Amino acid sequence: MSTVAESRTTPGAGRKTARAYAAASSTSPLAPFSIERREPLPDDVVIDVLYCGVCHSDLHQARNEWKGSFDSVYPLVPGHEIVGRVVKTGANVKKFKPNDIAAVGCMVDSDRTCANCRRGLEQYCEAFPTLTYNANDKHLGGMTYGGYSESIVVDEAFVLKVHEKANLAATAPLLCAGITTYSPLRHWGAGPGKKVGIVGLGGLGHMGVKFAHAFGAHTVLFTTSPGKVEDGRRLGADEVVVSKDQNAMEKHAGSFDFILDAVSADHDINAYLRLLKLDATLTLVGAPEKPLPVTAFSLLVPRRRLAGSCIGGIKETQEMLDFSAQHGITSDVETIGIQKVNEAFDRLLRSDVKYRFVIDMASLKG
Repeated sequence: MSTVAESRTTPGAGRKTARAYAAASSTSPLAPFSIERREPLPDDVVIDVLYCGVCHSDLHQARNEWKGSFDSVYPLVPGHEIVGRVVKTGANVKKFKPNDIAAVGCMVDSDRTCANCRRGLEQYCEAFPTLTYNANDKHLGGMTYGGYSESIVVDEAFVLKVHEKANLAATAPLLCAGITTYSPLRHWGAGPGKKVGIVGLGGLGHMGVKFAHAFGAHTVLFTTSPGKVEDGRRLGADEVVVSKDQNAMEKHAGSFDFILDAVSADHDINAYLRLLKLDATLTLVGAPEKPLPVTAFSLLVPRRRLAGSCIGGIKETQEMLDFSAQHGITSDVETIGIQKVNEAFDRLLRSDVKYRFVIDMASLKG
């Protein structure tokens, strides 16, 4: 495998190098790379990365497929589903000590002062949160680098606790796929007495099924693949509907309290809007590359809502990790060495994984 050129260094003390994998451009494969991490500041936690999930957004950003919304800056080190071991802490850190298991999700900072941050909604920071990768690094200059690396340094306020007995590899995807589905299901009241639909059985959708079931909702999975019916039931769906079956879809018309749409590919969203009750909501968590056409009457009659949701705040993410540990919820994963990450990207495009790739970062040191 070819090696990406060494990163540029900037003047100043308090830096150390770390091994990583990076994309040098939108068309190049990920390859070995050397990055800089800051020496810990008083509020920092230094984490040796043990596992990092492979999110579909990693692929999108590595290939600059969200150009205009989130332009990719290269070299780019993806990874925001991070579980690792604390190796060092700053003088002010209270919640973590060396050898603790800790996690980092999609954010490593925010302005912490705006109205949304004060409400614990850092993901909606009015100044925009500092993302774990491909965001401005206020400490070192340049861009932040993610979890496809041997270590990461993060302010304590954005580090999460992981239960000591958790399956660490299977916990990693909870930091994005988990919270991305947990947050809207909680916000829109999925629970006993509610009929909840999950659209798509991929990395996001399989977590949506697990959480909706654990919350006590009557959970219906929608999939285009008849081959996923059995798996959907195994994961906790009370019913599985093959969405290509028009008669099966019509049987559910106007009956859902909430639908979570976890599909990132182009699809007919109106077919699902028609399944909502009066005043019910369909929430998008998938991010299709092209806009989805919405017909007015899918919303007008009866009165329905189309919404969106983005991950969760730090407090809610910790709540999700604690809930998952209590209920034995983890992601279904396939663990790979980092040398297989480009193959994993290609398989991800083919939906050839059940249901999340996770990189064993020990492979980076091999």
